[in-house]
Amino acid sequence: MTRLDDLYNDVGQSPWIDNIRRDWLDDGTLAGYVAEGVRGVTSNPSIFAKALATSSAYDERIAGLASDDPETVFEHLAVADVRDACDVLAGVHEASRADFAAGRRRYLDGFVSLEVSPRLAHDTQATIAAARRLAAAVGRANVMIKIPATRAGLEAISTVLGDGINVNVTLIFSIERYLEVMDAWASGIERAIEHGHDVSSVSSVASFFVSRLDVAVDQLLAPEDPRRGSVAVAQVARAYASYQDVVGAARVQGLLARGAQVQRPLWASTSTKNPAYDELLYVDSIAADETVNTMPDATLAAALARGSYGDSILRDGERIGAALATLDALGSSVDLAEVTQRLEDEGVAAFIASYDELLATVRTKLVPGSS
Repeated sequence: MTRLDDLYNDVGQSPWIDNIRRDWLDDGTLAGYVAEGVRGVTSNPSIFAKALATSSAYDERIAGLASDDPETVFEHLAVADVRDACDVLAGVHEASRADFAAGRRRYLDGFVSLEVSPRLAHDTQATIAAARRLAAAVGRANVMIKIPATRAGLEAISTVLGDGINVNVTLIFSIERYLEVMDAWASGIERAIEHGHDVSSVSSVASFFVSRLDVAVDQLLAPEDPRRGSVAVAQVARAYASYQDVVGAARVQGLLARGAQVQRPLWASTSTKNPAYDELLYVDSIAADETVNTMPDATLAAALARGSYGDSILRDGERIGAALATLDALGSSVDLAEVTQRLEDEGVAAFIASYDELLATVRTKLVPGSS
């Protein structure tokens, strides 16, 4: 047993890895991570851009494709990676079905996420069409389609879930938007029931971005301010309390009675950006039942080596109260609504830039004479 197994078995949090690479699929690296306790995979344009730029593993595949359109080629590569990763996680997924059926867990696990083009973040109908196309192309029960939690994304989330497609809602920064996401999820499950789908097989997570909030808020606080490095965890505590409130309310309880799964909160962006902070700040302190933590390679390695989850704030009611008081005490020094909206805007813009970068990389790898 590893520390990742302990995180899942003892705490109830699923450790996922925030990376995917073709060479990991070919050489067994991803399978090795799964053997150590990894229970899911997330990807985004930045991850694919880095994988394409730093690996020759895609070159032969690119050369063998008939298309000379970079976006078509990239989608082909991404779908193949995600499909193969889904197969690596198939055992985890099937085991989670048994746990769910037996009432031991209220969710399925073992998912691999594939994001719609970030260029569509403000286009509801195009996002819906892309989600349907990507889910069909991967063709695996444990694929999740990532849709950003923009205003336009909310209706797309409900529609896609209503189609019976698993959804990873990404780029959540504020409590207000998280509440809207949970409402969109519930509406989607209600639609899935109306459409005759088996909602016990319709899964969703809501990806709440963590470390970027501390980066933004720390810039607004004096160097000696004791609240530096604490606001992001406090925001997670409020998000988790919101999750528990929503799941405990009559609407969601009714959906669960109809066989639905819960929509788990997923803590994303959990590597520390400030070297003065412990590298497991956003792992050890926010471990909690019915949540996911998706970690980049280095953070996952640290969690395997020395993760310690007994001191999680989210498992101590008194410390949750103190964390919430931290948010309330910000007062006029930090406008969280302004900060989180800016982070959402910047997040979408960053993913678009990464998407453009990866398409440029694909273009350079296309066979001579292509454009």
